[in-house]
Amino acid sequence: MAVLAASVSDVLPNWTIRGATLASPGSLESALHGVDSPLIYPFFMSQGYFTSDILPRRLSSAGCNYLQLPPFGADPAIPALVAEAAMTGARTANLIPEETSLLLAAHGSEVSPASRIATLALVEQLLAALPFKAVVAGFIEEPPYLGESARDLGRALCLPLFTLTASHVLDDVPDAMLRAGFTGPILPAIGSHLAVPRVIAAGLERYATRIAA
Repeated sequence: MAVLAASVSDVLPNWTIRGATLASPGSLESALHGVDSPLIYPFFMSQGYFTSDILPRRLSSAGCNYLQLPPFGADPAIPALVAEAAMTGARTANLIPEETSLLLAAHGSEVSPASRIATLALVEQLLAALPFKAVVAGFIEEPPYLGESARDLGRALCLPLFTLTASHVLDDVPDAMLRAGFTGPILPAIGSHLAVPRVIAAGLERYATRIAA
């Protein structure tokens, strides 16, 4: 998160940009130290349990007067970013989109429908915008599970809808692909795309403009 914060700072040099990880004790509180009324940009793919419950409680416990923005995955630029990543991945792998299926690997959840709803909405948007033979979704933690969605796709590529290249991307996704007999390319997680700092910066500027107005 420190690297990402620094990259956003490069786009917004007049801003103070800090990164924090909820899983790291004291990380959020340290990032908030000495900051008055910050904008909080959740680097998550959907408005789920962590962004609706855990993060607000942690911010309130820190005594922070804040404005929480919608998460990264809800940014209006995300469908175009995912589409660009998918098409570039297909070209790089010498795959013809009209003969190729696009598999979106997402987190899902047993307690919140937010990830599933957001992912399935994205599937519909991509189906309308891209020439892929099919666009399907599979989840780590709920049906349709990733391994099930990956079976019998034929020529295909997989795009992980995760912000961080952590255990789900490094372990769970490739393990599910292996068990399913999926032999197509697995693209980098969308959160690692080079355009992400600019997407975040644009989102911050939009909300700053609304506040100023």
